[in-house]
Amino acid sequence: MNAIPEDLVEVGRIGDAYGVQGMIRVVPFSEQETILLDVKQWWLMRTDLRGKTLDAMRDAQLVRSRMQGSAIVAKLKGIDDRDQAQALKGTTVYVSRADFPQTEDDEFYWVDLIGCAVYSNHTSPESLIGVVAEVSDNGAHGVLHVQRQCLNAAGEPENMLTAKGRALMTLIPFVRQTVPVVDLDKRYIQADWPVDF
Repeated sequence: MNAIPEDLVEVGRIGDAYGVQGMIRVVPFSEQETILLDVKQWWLMRTDLRGKTLDAMRDAQLVRSRMQGSAIVAKLKGIDDRDQAQALKGTTVYVSRADFPQTEDDEFYWVDLIGCAVYSNHTSPESLIGVVAEVSDNGAHGVLHVQRQCLNAAGEPENMLTAKGRALMTLIPFVRQTVPVVDLDKRYIQADWPVDF
C-alpha cells in the first residue's frame, strides 16, 4: 500500500455495484465530478452513519470511469465481480488535493474556498462578514455558507452566535455578480451581498 497522503479530500461515496463485472456507482459530493473522472489514485474508507471508522484507509487504482446521469460509473483495479463491488457500498472515496486537475483562472474547487475570510466590498477589518464553513449547490449555482464573525475587543475575529447559541450563518450566491474577487493565496473573498439577507 502507498503512504496515505495528508491532504485527502472527500469527493464521493460508493452507492452500489453497477453491472456484473465489478463496476461501481459513485455519487459525487459536489458538481466537480471531473476529479473522480480524471484522478487515477483513489483512497477508500468505510464509516458508519455516526462517522465511526469501520475499516482502515486503503488505496485503489481507477481503471476507467464515465458519467452515468448525475453519478459516476467506475472500474477499480482488483474489483472483478458484482460481489466485490457490492462489498464497497457506502465506502467514502477520497483523493489527494495535490492530484486535482488544474482549474481555469475563474474556476475554483469548492474545498479550496472553505476557511477563506469573506469581506464586504471594503478591505478594512471592520468589513469582515465571516469565514466560509461550507459550499453547496442549489441547482443553479454554488452557495457559500459563511459563518458570521465580528472583531472582539482585541481586534481578533470571533464567531457570532444566534440567541440559541448556534452558529450565525449567511448564505451568499457564488456567482461573479456577488463574489467579484477570490484570492486563494491570501485566503480572501470579496462579496457584494447584504449580510442580513
